[in-house]
Amino acid sequence: MDLNALERGPRDDDYLFGPRAAWFAFAMTLALMVFDYVDRQIIVSLFPFIKAEWGLSDAQLGSLVSVVSLTVALGALPVALIADRASRVKSIVVMATIWSLATISCMWTRGYGSLAAARAAVGLGEAGYGSVGAALIASHFPARMRGALLAGFFASASVGSVLGVVLGGYIASHWGWHAAFGVVGLPGLAVALLYLKVRDYRTVQLESGLDAKRRSLGQAARHIVHLLVRARTMLWVCIGGAAQLIVVSALWSWMPSFLNRVHGVAPAQAGAKAALVVLAGAAGSVIWGALVDRAGARHPRRKLAAMALLCVASMAVLAYAFGGAHEPAAQFGWIVLGGFLATCSVGPVSAIVIDVIHPGVRATGSSVLALFQNLFGLAVGPFLVGLLSDRIGLPSALAAVPLASVLAAAAFVLAARSYEADRARAADPAEVPAPAAAPVARGA
Repeated sequence: MDLNALERGPRDDDYLFGPRAAWFAFAMTLALMVFDYVDRQIIVSLFPFIKAEWGLSDAQLGSLVSVVSLTVALGALPVALIADRASRVKSIVVMATIWSLATISCMWTRGYGSLAAARAAVGLGEAGYGSVGAALIASHFPARMRGALLAGFFASASVGSVLGVVLGGYIASHWGWHAAFGVVGLPGLAVALLYLKVRDYRTVQLESGLDAKRRSLGQAARHIVHLLVRARTMLWVCIGGAAQLIVVSALWSWMPSFLNRVHGVAPAQAGAKAALVVLAGAAGSVIWGALVDRAGARHPRRKLAAMALLCVASMAVLAYAFGGAHEPAAQFGWIVLGGFLATCSVGPVSAIVIDVIHPGVRATGSSVLALFQNLFGLAVGPFLVGLLSDRIGLPSALAAVPLASVLAAAAFVLAARSYEADRARAADPAEVPAPAAAPVARGA
């Protein structure tokens, strides 16, 4: 979504339709973001129940998480293109309806194939919601309020993740794991229908060069390649950010099963304890983001060096936590610390991508980062741990996967070499995005 185009609008310092409409839009969009992540994460605390009933391998269990991130990654760009050229409100209603119905449909699945297909549909519905929802919020509020509101909007994803992990184990313990999908899917469907009362903003006309890049998937894909080639920092940061998310997604997805299998914690309690790791990660993303910003206050490239050091630290702590011999309480403390460190790159990578991309195409740059994060990070971690777990056991798999943080650290070190030059070029008003090679018909 082109937030920069919105910021050039005539109502930049005022509400689009007034405070009441703006806050209603914000509350509804925030609520759907929470349900988005509840529906996405509830599966992880259901692993022990599903494995016991269907006898699935850990690779199959992990794929039930990974398939959502995979379809989110593949569908995000097409959804954003459609929403930018049509109604944002109607697009959000359709998306939320699809992912809520897909979640509810998981109640009636009777095998791995049907459950995996339903989970893929959840991701297809969620694809693009973050960017479309953010654009809608930004359009309703004055520019001076957008930063804090958008931070709250994206932070609500962590709230949804925690609720999903906690609710899944609790509901499954009382009413069965099938019922858990219906309990969390129905409220999201109700909010989706109520969302029709949110007021939409008019489609913003872009300058011809940028408009051409949004007319078709082919033009958008070519523009993405151009961005990655032009800003080498962006390429390395996308790689580093995705690699670190392999660790985060693996940890968040498999903690309930680890606690249940290794320490004998009942599934409901395992979900609640695992939620503490998610909360530690959410707090870490905020704290490390602020500290990384301070590290680069005088010398911007030091931000990337700080991120590299934190990635290595998270690897060392988590490898020690899962690979060493510990008492259960001490081991869980090390895991929480590792989870706190592991989210060190979540905030800074987004800011760095924006730093090195021309203001006219920053939204596209952010979508490229989201593509990498989902396809090569969030989709990889849960499945990779499951695959390794089937061969070497879950504790060893969780001790090995943090090695991805070494790749993340190396990518951030390489990004530091070009960061200041790419940042200066992006800030130069003489540097404008190259126009699309040829116009494409609107219906393409």
